[in-house]
Order: sequence, then structure tokens, then C-alpha cells
Amino acid sequence: MKEKTTSTQSVSTICYETMEAHARQRIQTWLQELLEAEVTEFLGRAKSQRRQEEAAAGYRNGYGKPRRLALTAGTITVRRPRMRNLAERFVSRVLPLFKRRTAELGAMLPQLYLHGLASGDFELAPRGLLGEGAPLSASSLARLKGAWQTEYDAWKGAALGELELVYCWADGLYVKAGIAERKAAC
Repeated sequence: MKEKTTSTQSVSTICYETMEAHARQRIQTWLQELLEAEVTEFLGRAKSQRRQEEAAAGYRNGYGKPRRLALTAGTITVRRPRMRNLAERFVSRVLPLFKRRTAELGAMLPQLYLHGLASGDFELAPRGLLGEGAPLSASSLARLKGAWQTEYDAWKGAALGELELVYCWADGLYVKAGIAERKAAC
């Protein structure tokens, strides 16, 4: 008699995840090329091309540290081209300094918090991420919530005794209350 085996991941799931990773890779490549084109336009010459008399002063100087940028489709990593000996300061229109996430994602995070992500109500959070027309049935939401709850319970019950902590952060509110000269932390 043949045994029935079931796979935990269907072929369509694997294909979809591959497609999503490929889309992120293409976005990352496109953004990197866009940053390069912006520098080429600013300097007035292509990479490794000699400067003409009328071209802007300055030279390419490698790349900065890899920088992660969070998008609604996931996180990508890009490297900003660096320049030196510039007559004027270069400000990228494509990727401004200290930009770590898109405006759409920044606007979505408070909405997810307000829709119950912080309190454990996960039903509205995926709809905020994927939109109202997202193919989410009640059973798939219940399955997701169960998986998240299991992960959360495991995280809550994890022992920290084995970990070597680099730092410990404590937060407090300092109020001037009572007859003491100094404020006390609550």
C-alpha cells in the first residue's frame, strides 16, 4: 500500500516566493542603476571617462556602506556612489541621506499599530499591508494568527540566562513630585 505524503509548501508557494524575491532584486538593480545615472548626470561624464574642460569638477570615489531601504515589497540593499573634490555639494534626489524607508511604508506603520498590531489583533494588519482586495479568508487569517501567537509565546518564554547582553535599556519618566529637591524616576 502506498503511503500518502503531503508537502508543507506547495509548488505555487515556492514559485510565488521566487517571483517576489526576483522582483525585489530587479528593484534593487534598477535603483542602483538610477543612482549611478544620477552621478553621471551630475559630473557630466560616464564612469572612467576623462573630465572635459567644461564638465563639473569632482571625481567618483567608490561606494558608501551598503544601505538597507525598506519598501512595501520588502527590504533591499543599495550602495550610494561617493564623490570627492566637488565644487558644489551633491544631494541625491533618488535616495536622500538618512532615508531608510519609503513614505508609503512610513505611513502604513502607524495605521498597522492603530489597527491592532500592537495589541495582537492581526486581522486588520495584513489587510493594511496587502490592501482591501487581498485574498485573505477567515481561515487563513486564523492560521496566521495561530502561527504568530505560537512564535510570540515561544519568544515570551525564552530564557535569557544563556545570552551575553551587550546593553540593557531601561526607560523612565522623571517627574517633580513631593518635597524632594531632585526629580524621581517612575
